[in-house]
Amino acid sequence: MSDITSQSLTSLVKNIKEKKLSSEDVTKAFVKRSEKSKELNSYISEDFSNAINKAKKFDEKPNLDLKLPGIPMAVKDLFCTKNIRTTAGSKILENFVPTYESTVTQNIWNEGAILLGKLNCDEFAMGSSNETSFYGNVQNPIDKGLVPGGSSGGSAAAVSGQLTPITIGTDTGGSIRQPASFTGTVGLKPTYGSCSRYGIVAFASSLDQAGPMAQNVQDCALLQEVISSYDNKDSTSIDFKRNQYSKDLTKDIKGKKIGIPKEYRVEGMPKEIEELWQKGITYAKDCGAEIVDISLPHTSYALPAYYIVAPAEASSNLARYDGVKYGFRAKGENLIDMYEKTRSEGFGVEVQRRIMIGTYVLSSGYYDAYYLKAQKVRKLIKNDFDEAYKKVDAILTPSTPSSAFKIGEKKDDPVSMYLNDIFTVPVNLAGLPAISIPAGHDAAGYPLGLQIIGKAFKEQEILNLAYAMEDKINFKNKISDWWIK
Repeated sequence: MSDITSQSLTSLVKNIKEKKLSSEDVTKAFVKRSEKSKELNSYISEDFSNAINKAKKFDEKPNLDLKLPGIPMAVKDLFCTKNIRTTAGSKILENFVPTYESTVTQNIWNEGAILLGKLNCDEFAMGSSNETSFYGNVQNPIDKGLVPGGSSGGSAAAVSGQLTPITIGTDTGGSIRQPASFTGTVGLKPTYGSCSRYGIVAFASSLDQAGPMAQNVQDCALLQEVISSYDNKDSTSIDFKRNQYSKDLTKDIKGKKIGIPKEYRVEGMPKEIEELWQKGITYAKDCGAEIVDISLPHTSYALPAYYIVAPAEASSNLARYDGVKYGFRAKGENLIDMYEKTRSEGFGVEVQRRIMIGTYVLSSGYYDAYYLKAQKVRKLIKNDFDEAYKKVDAILTPSTPSSAFKIGEKKDDPVSMYLNDIFTVPVNLAGLPAISIPAGHDAAGYPLGLQIIGKAFKEQEILNLAYAMEDKINFKNKISDWWIK
């Protein structure tokens, strides 16, 4: 494994600032590794030669005051990148080239980073395994034939396989934290409204949130510092005082109260997940935190509520893809025929399923019975967290109910696939921040993650808890580079 690509972001930044490495050295190392890693299928679009040229230009006049000086990185193909194809993993946007940049990626380029390419994801971020992408499934670098999780599976695999030092994903119901858990990486889902949604292809507007994915908590904190900003182009962006997340990191969590919700001990949960959780509780105690048993009584209603709210918003957001203004267009005998053929040929099975569910729950006669009721349940779930946070500073749970499963194993069983989000979905419904950190391995040596859920806008608190626990856990990813040709 190349010395350069195995370095953390923090180390690369330091080496570039001290002129021990050039941006060109670093960019070429990640390009070379990415070119040897085609079997992972992490990339949808590559921009390698352009990236090397930009790195050379950076080295001619380096601005070493930037937070990401000449750092190459690839991003999830859900973020609009000016003049670079953005597909959202779908056939319907196969040839879409945006004329504008998303706010989150613009923040990254403003701090000196260089785009390597766009990473594979479930179609319109709808999936838990990266098997719904029009561009094929991504392989998990942990082992051949394993899913990397979804929807940010390409992002997780690229960080885990060291094809990019850091990346960004989006999280609607667990799409950063679940793939982070499956690949032994760190993924942060920030508070709703912390990062701008402008220029992100929408799935469910009241749930989607961009967030950082990295090898460790420190890198994650630095990237969060870069991407979190108020944006008047996004009506859901919130203006609050943001921390210098990486500078304010501390391992001193003595006296912090951590809640353990009894409702997260679900029926049929594997013994190794329960054991991992117990180990996490011990690590937290060893760091000086106090453990408090809490209750989140409406947890069991989170998944059904989510799978009403998210498809309802998706059916509304995806109505714009009709073959008229942009994207794929099928030939039809008349306008209605063109609409029908465009949408049936342009969208994959999972996206069609969710559009149909969403349209149904929003239809006349069913709106009150389903959508309105789901929104009331959502409020109850948020109230549960509000009540818990009167007693505790953060909540510790498993990230997922299992380790990564085999490609194809759950493809024909959507309900079983949806159950993968059981521990992550409540956080999105309540709009809270949460981080997944690698905390152990199962019997097969596959990574398992722990999730720390925080109060709204208290990203610093959960980053500190994760930073302290990461030190105690001392996780090492077991990657053999099996895919390198």
